[in-house]
This record gives sequence, C-alpha cells and structure tokens, in this order.
Amino acid sequence: VKLPVCHTLADGTSEPITVLEAVVRQTGIYAASRSGRLSVFWGDQIFVPTSPFNAAPTHHVDIMCTLEEEPPTAKVWKDKGLDKYGVIAVSGSGSGDAAQVEKVDHATAVRMLKNLGDIGRVGPSLGSFSVSAKILEALCEEFKGELEAKDGKLDTDPHFWMPLTLPQDEYISLMSQKGVEADESRSHHMRMTKMKDAFLAANSDLGLFGAVDVGSNACWWDYGQLKLYTTNNLKLTEDGPDADLLRRFFGVTSRDMNSEVSGVTVDKSACVFSCKAKSGSVGANVAMASVEAQEIQIGENAIVVNCAAKKIVAGKGAVLYNLISESEEGIVAEDGDVIVSVTDVEGSSMLLRSKTSICGGQAWKKVIEGNSSSFEDVHKQNRDADVSSIEKKRKELFKKASSSFGL
Repeated sequence: VKLPVCHTLADGTSEPITVLEAVVRQTGIYAASRSGRLSVFWGDQIFVPTSPFNAAPTHHVDIMCTLEEEPPTAKVWKDKGLDKYGVIAVSGSGSGDAAQVEKVDHATAVRMLKNLGDIGRVGPSLGSFSVSAKILEALCEEFKGELEAKDGKLDTDPHFWMPLTLPQDEYISLMSQKGVEADESRSHHMRMTKMKDAFLAANSDLGLFGAVDVGSNACWWDYGQLKLYTTNNLKLTEDGPDADLLRRFFGVTSRDMNSEVSGVTVDKSACVFSCKAKSGSVGANVAMASVEAQEIQIGENAIVVNCAAKKIVAGKGAVLYNLISESEEGIVAEDGDVIVSVTDVEGSSMLLRSKTSICGGQAWKKVIEGNSSSFEDVHKQNRDADVSSIEKKRKELFKKASSSFGL
C-alpha cells in the first residue's frame, strides 16, 4: 500500500513509499537488541517510541504496548478507555512479568490478573511482539501435528498469550465472550499450561511473558482501514508536534519536493511530492505523490497517489490511487469518491470504486455501485498475484501515459 509521500531509491529516482517499507524503516531500531529472536510487527502501522528501545530482552515472549504512567486505578481504567482495548498488565513486584486481557472493565481485569499480584502498570497492546528461539521451537513442537497437516487456525492473543498468562477459569470466561465453548477453551488452556510448565522447567534463564513499553506518549500512525489511511495521510498537511514528527520520519523538509508544478496554484498547506503538472490548482490540506498530468484540479483534503492522466479532477476528500488514463477526459472523481486501479500481470486494469463514508469491512461481500465485483471477490482473484511483475508493468504503463501527453 503506497502512501502520498516519496522516498529516494538507489538510482536517484523517487517513488511513493509503501507502508511496509515504512514499517521496516521504523522497526529497524529494535534490531540490535533483538538478536536471536523472531520479531513480528504489524505491516499497516508505524509507531515512534518515546521510551528506550535498546533494552535487553528479559522474557521469552515480549509484547509491545503503551504503558500508562499513572497507577491502574478504576478511574484511570475508565478515563483511558482501557475497557475497549487488548490490555497488557505488568506486575508491580519488579519481575516484569505481564499478562494480557481483552476489553474488560477494571474490576474484571483485577480478578483475571490475580496471578500477577499487584498490578504496577497497564496500557493498550500494539500487538507487535518478539519471541526467543527457545519458545518458538517449543511452540512449533507443540503444534507440529497441525503445522504438518496445515489444519486449524490459531491467533497469538487468544490462543497463545492469554492461555499462557491467565488462570483457566478467567480464560474460559473471556473466550466465552468470543463465542467459544467452555470445553474447547478448557482443553486448550490445559494443553498450553502443560507446554508452559515443561518449557519453564527447562528454560529458566528468562521470564515467560513480559512487556516492551514504547511510551505513553509514543506516536502511532495506523493505515489499516480507509478512514485511518485518510486521517493519517492528511496529517502530513497539518501543523502540530505529531504532524511535525510524521514529516520528519518520512524525511519531508518542504511541502513541495521534487515537483514541477510552477503553472499550478498550490495551497500553502498542501503536500506535493514528485509531481508534474502544467496547469490547474491544488486545494488546502491535499496530500499527493507521483502524480503526472497536463492539468490538475484537486479539491481540499483529497489524496492522490501514483496517478497519470491528461487531466485529473478530484473532489473534496476524494482518494485516487494507482490510476492511469490516456483518454481525453482523464480521471474524474466527485467529493468523497474512492477510486483504485487493480492491475494484472498482462497490464489489464479494472477500477474499484467506493466512498470515504463506506466501511470496507462491512461492505466486504457487497458489490458497491459502479463495481462489477465485491471487494472479497477481487481479493480472491488477486491473492496469488505476482506483485513484483505487476508493479513493473504498472510503471511501464505510467511512463507510457505520461509521455503521451508531453510530460
């Protein structure tokens, strides 16, 4: 997924950075202290820690979270909205041992976390984690049968971390909220407890489960949903400490970088990166990157990424992504339109349309007006696609289109 900000490649050219490339850039700061461990990070969010990031691991499993500075009283729990998150709680005993609960109130959390004793600090989980080679080997051995048969589906939070850190009755209660039968949860908890006891008896060099605090004031930018993609990309155009840090992270030193738009009227708040256009206008708080056209008319709060056409018109709050057109009318989007091009290895493209007001998750199986397939169908058709070959073909088509109208 490309963002409306560019980075410079080894050959000196620039192109929109992807979320995954940004994640690799951001998480690299943890590499030196994570030698010999498997680290797993979300591929659709970026965070910049305010806590030290070079501490040596103290537990076989550690999970990243934003721990609150205040003691976890009932008031803090409510005021911070911790009942709406997966929460990591750290023991106040000094051991650093932690446990995970999910979307529970303060009283329920205290009961569920009684194994920790006094709770020292709590905070929302980021989901990213690292595991030692030893615990990874133990998990692979425990689930060897399922892995070889490629049978079943387990998620780390409900099936690993929570049964490893919560008492059986509390685990069963929590899983019942997810619609899981008590017998199934009990059996799984017993299995994980047996594995845990055998593992700790042979591997006492580290604790089992701990927390890595990224700081309660850490910056956290999520691009995993359309509404978050638009909100955090438009932050590039905003003022304030969070926006300043985001621009600094991406190496943005000016709101107009590597662009040729001298004939275009550009609002001072807009961000225009690696774009070419001869005429037109760009409204307030627009974020656009790698856009080439003879004429552009971009409305406020629009996002345009990797698009080439003779003329590009984007209404207020529209999102245009990976679009290429050699037609005379070019690309036209109304207010709030979302238009994305899906390209195959042969270079054939289809347009997917939506609205910024539509939740893609809720509409996943529906055929939105203007489309011939549902989002789910398009995903199934393209899940095994050769992304590298498609990207190479798309670049060829982009260059061809741009050259056809003299840019």
